[in-house]
Amino acid sequence: MHSIESPASWRVAWAVLAILSVIHGTPLVIVVALKPIAADLDVPRQVPALAHALQSFGAGLGGILLGWLADRVGIRAMAIFGATCIGLGLAVSTIGGQWGLWLGYGVLVGLLGNGAIGAPIMIYVSRWFDRRRGTALALVSSGQYVAGAIWPTIFERGIELWGWRATAIAFGTLVALATAPLALLFLRPPPAVPTHGPAGADPTPGALVLGLRPNTVMILLSLGIFLCCVPMAQPMVHLVSFCTDLGISPTRGAAMLSVLLACAFVSRQFWGWLADRVGGLRAILLGSVCQAAALAMFLVTQGEIGLFAVSAAFGLGFAGLVPNYILAARALFPNAEVSWRIPVIMFGGLLGMAGGGWMGGLVYDSYGSYAPSFAIAVLANLANVAVIGFLVMRDRRPSPAVLATA
Repeated sequence: MHSIESPASWRVAWAVLAILSVIHGTPLVIVVALKPIAADLDVPRQVPALAHALQSFGAGLGGILLGWLADRVGIRAMAIFGATCIGLGLAVSTIGGQWGLWLGYGVLVGLLGNGAIGAPIMIYVSRWFDRRRGTALALVSSGQYVAGAIWPTIFERGIELWGWRATAIAFGTLVALATAPLALLFLRPPPAVPTHGPAGADPTPGALVLGLRPNTVMILLSLGIFLCCVPMAQPMVHLVSFCTDLGISPTRGAAMLSVLLACAFVSRQFWGWLADRVGGLRAILLGSVCQAAALAMFLVTQGEIGLFAVSAAFGLGFAGLVPNYILAARALFPNAEVSWRIPVIMFGGLLGMAGGGWMGGLVYDSYGSYAPSFAIAVLANLANVAVIGFLVMRDRRPSPAVLATA
């Protein structure tokens, strides 16, 4: 069977990884500077946490609106537009107090910036692959973890030396200048998708999916990713602040976040390899169980060495989740529908990241502790296991490994 994969496919994947490794540093500015921003603006922690949440909400909503547009104007133009908006948004976030922070992150960084790049560029990459789509999606989505391994320590030093405002403006300029040449050089139109290929036949529009209506499955996947991203947001947004509350220095907290995301980068390649063999849904279920186990350990671990170990374990677990929702959707829905179905599903995940990150700040301001929010996060993770487990039980399709050898 004809495969669309070629050396050009991997050149595109590596270029997108480079773009996302810069783009995904944007929300980490708030993660590292959460306490300095709150102190500088004289506001509770939920104010910068809400800015992070608005960025996630805006990116999800923007992905739905701009994913459709990306199919018409091309991903190259969307990537340059999105990176420019991110640069402007970071500049706006440094002026105007809390409203400037919310407007910069919610509208410019989230809705118009990451909304133009996040989901659309992942769909774009998936159209270059059929044999190793899971591996490719794992690679490019690891840009989040490359960013997490590189930027937190740099941001922490920049904030200490020059303040959070100058650090945000400098990084916004870097985002705009780094993305444009990569987009112009590498983001060309993808090849036509064959009707039959190594991944099997393209699903028929309007047909039942797992014995259910297509929209029902899309809603369940959206709910599932929401329930796994609420707990995912807890360490991602609040780990540095959580550490400083325990008497651990911000430098060590930022290093801990980098360890978490570096472990996630390494393990995501394994999860992509596994998903190409067992399918996206089964990989999600396994990853969710691992994330729940690691997350529960944050409730009983307070020492620095122990938290480094738990952070690494959390990174190893949660890395198997988000890209495999895209992989599962590509297998379940027709190629002609994924430009709007995948952004809808990803919107659920970004709502979870937004709600989980904001909830951590709100619960801390109410109780003076992160323990209740971590407990809520564990319960949400268990609900995710139930939703995805239901879909896995209905999945009677052969595994991708079987289809590839048929």
